[in-house]
Amino acid sequence: MTHPKPVAPDRLSDHLIPISLVGGRYLVFDIDVITYLRAQHHICGVLTGSIPHLPQQNVFLGIPIELMPEEVRLLVEKGVAFIVDDVAWHRKGLKELRDEDKNAFLQTLETRGWDAAKVAEQWAKERSENALKKQGMKIPTSAETSSPAATQEEVGSANKSDNADESLFFNSSPPQPPSPRGPFHRRAPTTPSSPHIITPTTSYPPLPSPQPTSLLPPVPPSYPLYAHLHSKNYFLSPGLRFGCQYLAYPGDPLRFHSHFLAVGFGWDEEFSLLDLVAGGRLGTGVKKGFLIGGLEPENEREVREGDGVKTFCIEWGGM
Repeated sequence: MTHPKPVAPDRLSDHLIPISLVGGRYLVFDIDVITYLRAQHHICGVLTGSIPHLPQQNVFLGIPIELMPEEVRLLVEKGVAFIVDDVAWHRKGLKELRDEDKNAFLQTLETRGWDAAKVAEQWAKERSENALKKQGMKIPTSAETSSPAATQEEVGSANKSDNADESLFFNSSPPQPPSPRGPFHRRAPTTPSSPHIITPTTSYPPLPSPQPTSLLPPVPPSYPLYAHLHSKNYFLSPGLRFGCQYLAYPGDPLRFHSHFLAVGFGWDEEFSLLDLVAGGRLGTGVKKGFLIGGLEPENEREVREGDGVKTFCIEWGGM
């Protein structure tokens, strides 16, 4: 059984991206894939993972990201990604995994651990040197720090000469030799004694890449509006906190505020006039427009391109 090599971040456009389906949720674990989807396809997702150093808080979250069904449907229809049943594929991979594949994978993790340990050692050395420079201390060289016995002899000989000079004038007890390990003394960095522990975020390799499928995830009736806004280069995120279905940003959400509170309706769907008034007042109150839209029945075939959708923007006039 042959296994593909990890795909370089700059070549992600040449490969289909696997999206894991876990418990009815669509997750992406690879940071390179997350960056690629955000930069090239305006797909941001929602961070759902905990931060290793701060696991008991939920203000700042990390990978994986969870994608909306609309985002997954759009990526699959464009031929950018495919869905992987993570549980079924994981069980299948464990049953077919050979010992040599497992050993090769463990060896890869160990190599990455040694590399990470060396980088951490070098970073600690540079931080120590910067601290010594700020204190105006002399940075010990390898010769000074690698031979503590020689340093002890030099200190002892210096003390003896000082005592000889002092004995000409008065008798005093010999002072204790200072310890060569002062508060700013640092031993020369050596090779790390053990590798860092590496926890892979993906199971590829050693598992082979599954065959792409044409499975399309089910989406809500508002998907035509989502596809339409996405085709206009809007970034879209869940809009639950503002009482809508989507928040539409003119650019990356890290740089722009959202412009619209978007809600999708069916073409013949009935809705209350009070809902329009409430949506308009809410949008105006948070300096956004309340945008509604739906797909015309005769243009159902054009939903993939995001066309055939009529949109209307409502604002509160303050009458």
